[in-house]
Amino acid sequence: MRSNHEIDYKIHGEEMQCVEIELDPQETVIAESGSFMFMDEGIEMATVFGDGSGRAEGFFGKLMTAGKRLLTGESLFMTTFTNQVHGKQKVTFAAPYAGKIVPLDLMAYSGKIICQKDAFLCAAKGVQVGIEFQRKLGTGLFGGEGFIMQKLEGDGMAFVHAGGYILERELQVGETLRVDTGCIVAFTSRVDYDIQFVKGVRNMVFGGEGLFFAVLRGPGKVWLQSLPVSRLAAKIISYGTVNRKDEGSILGGLGNMLDGN
Repeated sequence: MRSNHEIDYKIHGEEMQCVEIELDPQETVIAESGSFMFMDEGIEMATVFGDGSGRAEGFFGKLMTAGKRLLTGESLFMTTFTNQVHGKQKVTFAAPYAGKIVPLDLMAYSGKIICQKDAFLCAAKGVQVGIEFQRKLGTGLFGGEGFIMQKLEGDGMAFVHAGGYILERELQVGETLRVDTGCIVAFTSRVDYDIQFVKGVRNMVFGGEGLFFAVLRGPGKVWLQSLPVSRLAAKIISYGTVNRKDEGSILGGLGNMLDGN
């Protein structure tokens, strides 16, 4: 039996998705600030300090929770949406950029999922949104995007968002996958996470893929994204400058003049 609120949902869209949450009377969903799209009249919205899980932890506990959220780049506050009327009511949350929304039933994954620090979108009340530090020194020093991860704990539904296309891999015991740190969306709690140097000086200097791989070792399930938001933002910034790289163009600067830049 679940201790978290039980919510029903439907995901709409293809590349720009939103998730519609159906709430029974007095059911609540928690969400990151800025993800709200629209809701029925009977739903009451409230801003709460901390992770919004509703745990009776006192002010100091909430302060610690909020401080940990700051380390992952999130707000000190979460938003709750509660159905205050007798009938079923709906609230919808939208993804912040092109990609997919991944529904995660935490009960099916031993009550814990580790995800990229900006991946969480919303969850049933009772799900705890915390921080997962990697234990290994090398991971801490060089992990980049993948070092400070969020953890989602509980037995309810949670929803994460990722850019581009989502690939799922089921890793067997001892099976290893080397991944760009930004391409990790989430993985189950038994997956071991580490950082590995890219081999070869030429690869490190001229490869353009960074100095490190994230190494994921099974057993467990891994979700990967084809377009991390950091990669998308870097590409947009590069095209916003006059002296851009013009990848694939043999005209170079002349191409800039021909296309109006």
